[in-house]
Amino acid sequence: MKTELSLLDRTLTLHRFPFRNNELLQAWDAGDEYLITHVEELALTSSKRILILNDSFGALSCWFSDRHEVFMMSDSYIAHKATLENLKRNSCTDVTLLNTMDEIPSNIDLVLMQIPRNNRHLVWILSKLRQSVDEKCPIISVNKAKEIHSSTLQLFEKYLGATKTSLAWKKHRLVFSTADCTPVQNVSDEVEWSVENENMTLVNLPNVYSGESLDQGARLLLDHLPSDDLRDFIDLGCGNGVLSVKLARLNPNASITCVDESFMAVESATRNLKQNLQTQREITYVANNCLDEFESDSASFIVCNPPFHQQKAITDHIAWQMFCDSKQVLKKGGKLLVIGNRHLGYDIKLARLFSHAQVKTVASDKKFVILQATKS
Repeated sequence: MKTELSLLDRTLTLHRFPFRNNELLQAWDAGDEYLITHVEELALTSSKRILILNDSFGALSCWFSDRHEVFMMSDSYIAHKATLENLKRNSCTDVTLLNTMDEIPSNIDLVLMQIPRNNRHLVWILSKLRQSVDEKCPIISVNKAKEIHSSTLQLFEKYLGATKTSLAWKKHRLVFSTADCTPVQNVSDEVEWSVENENMTLVNLPNVYSGESLDQGARLLLDHLPSDDLRDFIDLGCGNGVLSVKLARLNPNASITCVDESFMAVESATRNLKQNLQTQREITYVANNCLDEFESDSASFIVCNPPFHQQKAITDHIAWQMFCDSKQVLKKGGKLLVIGNRHLGYDIKLARLFSHAQVKTVASDKKFVILQATKS
């Protein structure tokens, strides 16, 4: 796997986070290279204030921190950690890390953006840029050419302003925009909807997974959560906190820990537990990479609806880390409850960790299977 980005007579050593032996994926893509090459051709004077949005592992931040003041804004805790480690690895100047709920810094001279997968998140970002950035500030975005549809460009024009695209290069395309649309669109940060048959209303911030309706896996899992008077539980990959709300109601004495790598997910869970639980509870909210730095043998129960992608790459290594971390953090006799698509083979992975005898199927349908693994 290539770890050195060599471009324009300069080389950066870049790793994904978390670091894995035998990593198969790079920490940058052709879109990063396209942005870097284009901006360098602009021959900017030094000390510009550059806002970089959704820098997956810090490649752009490392490159431009050399001569400019960089603000890296992302909803991803992992992107923040990767950026910090790659800055240190390459002896780069520090950058200012922000999440996408933070205010956009004033007097930005240039905006660079990796276009997010989630259109709600994209619209939220575009509306914030329109309200915060001067129309003289260039805004340059990038994505795979096949992902830039006419509907994507219409969102840019509606919520940001005048937009045009570049020619494709290495299957990527640049999008050039100006913050000048009128009228200025006011976009709410929340979408709210009710969960059928659960007396539960959820608010969802723009980058929350399945933020406009309950995903099918969570719907099935809601009907199979334990009511065994749990003393504590961890909702690993908590999303909007829907599983935590139901588990808390079933186990009124349990302390609760909600963990996700998305800052917006953690904030959504915070709002939803406060809104849907009637009594004050012991609740901890953590933006984290799985269960990094959690105490071993400390949890009685963990529920997990694992993601199957990291940034734009489809991968199962996050689920594997979640399972490994869960085994480490569970007490003896503690249980991990997992849901996943049938074809992902989570039963095999869990059996490797917990042994076949300690893994059982709780429920399933045509698409999903719920598995329980017990730490012996």
